[in-house]
Parts: sequence; structure tokens; C-alpha cells
Amino acid sequence: MTGEGQLTARAFAEQARTRLVSPATDEVGDHILNPDLGPFAFAKRPPRDAAVLIPVIERPAGATIILTRRTDHLTSHAGQISLPGGKIDPDDDGAVGAALREAEEEIGLDPRFVETLGVLPTYLTGSGYRVAPVVALVGQEAQLVPNPDEVADVFEVPLAFLMNDANHLRQSRVFAGKPRYFYAMPYGERYIWGVTAGILRLMYETVCR
Repeated sequence: MTGEGQLTARAFAEQARTRLVSPATDEVGDHILNPDLGPFAFAKRPPRDAAVLIPVIERPAGATIILTRRTDHLTSHAGQISLPGGKIDPDDDGAVGAALREAEEEIGLDPRFVETLGVLPTYLTGSGYRVAPVVALVGQEAQLVPNPDEVADVFEVPLAFLMNDANHLRQSRVFAGKPRYFYAMPYGERYIWGVTAGILRLMYETVCR
């Protein structure tokens, strides 16, 4: 399931259901590539629970993943490519409820057209979040309307490209005087990196490898 040929959403969903049949208990994250920094190296407060949706949708040329580009005026991660998601609120029905709510708020994705497939291991970020990545299948009839306050653009990248480990580049930047390593998956003019690329890499390792 790691080639660049056509990859259907249904074939992916069947494998995801099999691999994600049990609740995830492991924790991974930025610190895997940066063991000297620790899991919450740059956090200025106690870790917060969050969730993101990994929306897989069928297209004529093969399945894709829906991604967003954050608006340039946001206080954190402005202009970066991300998955729909955010903090888990007390009123949410856990990580799945939070991911569905955030996807509806950010890109207008109606939960009626979303079939959740499972939850990946928790991804710990250096900025202090414990992220639950919710893998889901989205119906082709879903209409996406980005929220201009949060989302500058909604676009799709082929699932086959993102699940091909040849496209998972290990790169680094100097931060606080030390190299910080991360995954990047450049796709045309889209530079997918950091936590988003790390979570997609986690899905590859958990579901597709």
C-alpha cells in the first residue's frame, strides 16, 4: 500500500479498521526524532489534550487526504499546513467528538458524511499538546466551506503519495542553537512538515506499512 499508483479509499478503510480495532495506548511524537529535547520541550504550560481529523475521501484518480492551510493572522502556526482539529473541550464526546466538531467549524465538513475508522496512538508535540489523530472516511457528497477566520485554503493530496515512505523526508532546522529534526512531505508548492507530517508518518507506520 505504499506505491504511487491508484489507492482507493475503501481499500485503505478496510486495512485501517483491521489495524485500529483496539484503542491506541502508545504515545509517540516530535521527541522520537529529537530524544534530547523531551516530549514537551517548548511548552510553557501543562500539556493539553487535542484531536485532529485525518479525512480520507475517494476521488476518480484515487483516494486523497483533505488538508488545510492556516490563515496568516493566527497566533500559532500561522500559514502552516495542518489537519482539521483543535483542543478537546469538556462538552466533546472525547477525541472523536472534538475532531468532528473542529472539522465542521474549520472546513464545514458535516459529520453525517464522516465514517470514523479508528484513532492512532497519541502524538505528543513540542509545544505541549497530546494529539489524538482520528482516521476517517469522508463521503464524496460532502461539501467543504473553509472558515476564513482560521483557514486560508482547503486542498487535497493523494493518499498514495502521503503513504509512500519514499516521500517522507527527514529534515532539520536550527532551533535554540541546536538542530531540530522533523518529517517533511513536500508536494508541489505545498510544504507539509512538522506535526502534520509526523502524524501522517504515524498513520503510515500504523496502518499502511
